[in-house]
Amino acid sequence: MLKNFLIPGVYEAGCDEAGRGCLAGPVYAAAVILPDNYFHPLLNDSKKLTAKTRETVRKDIEKDAIAWAVAWVDNLRIDEINILRASIQAMHMALDKLSVRPGSIIVDGNRFMPYGQIPYRCMVKGDATYASIAAASVLAKTWRDACMMELHSQHGQYGWDRNKGYPTAAHRQAIMRYGITSYHRKTFTLFNQQLSYDFNQ
Repeated sequence: MLKNFLIPGVYEAGCDEAGRGCLAGPVYAAAVILPDNYFHPLLNDSKKLTAKTRETVRKDIEKDAIAWAVAWVDNLRIDEINILRASIQAMHMALDKLSVRPGSIIVDGNRFMPYGQIPYRCMVKGDATYASIAAASVLAKTWRDACMMELHSQHGQYGWDRNKGYPTAAHRQAIMRYGITSYHRKTFTLFNQQLSYDFNQ
């Protein structure tokens, strides 16, 4: 069963990102503040849920949460500042958008940067431990998947409807065959080669 709060009685925002390891598309992040003792029988780390279950849980989170927000940083910014900084920037942007200011922040993983004076803690595997982080993981994942489905409608040859921009064998093969798009992260590598080769795309 997922835990609720590190600090009882304090509005605690859980943060997580989606798309950090992708070759294309933006990185998304979400921040979620849940009610005291919130329980959802299906809520878990988004990676452990089916796409259909994630959509069900997403709707409930957006309805039940005290506050929630989603933000993203595009591939151009990722190339400019690197994926770690872009992921943290997206989390900060999501926190900026919350309608309620949190008193503390818990973040999935082991890296974060201070957000004002609000205390924070990084939690490895936090998305499988704390409800608010799991909720953030579901929102970040579902919103990013929807974005990649839209981009797939423009560039169907890369299979983004299936791989969502992750470096699957099919995605790698499509890059080698068709080159890169304006949505690919040019600083990421593929077969020990930079994606920024000129493919006349």
